[in-house]
Amino acid sequence: MGMPSMPELLIVLAIVVLLFGAKKIPDLAKGMGKGIKDFKQAIKEDDEKESKEIASKESTETKATEKKSENA
Repeated sequence: MGMPSMPELLIVLAIVVLLFGAKKIPDLAKGMGKGIKDFKQAIKEDDEKESKEIASKESTETKATEKKSENA
């Protein structure tokens, strides 16, 4: 089960054109591109949020360590 060959890809493309019509295909591609872009942006925002939370925890731990050393 390797990569599909050129005739197989052409058959799939012909079926897609028959199902959706030639005018709908650019709209479908545009929608898929927007969906992928939104997905990547959401992942990036989630990563930034996690890194901020980690930095916040580290600064809290550092402050607690500094207070312990001052009290000693």
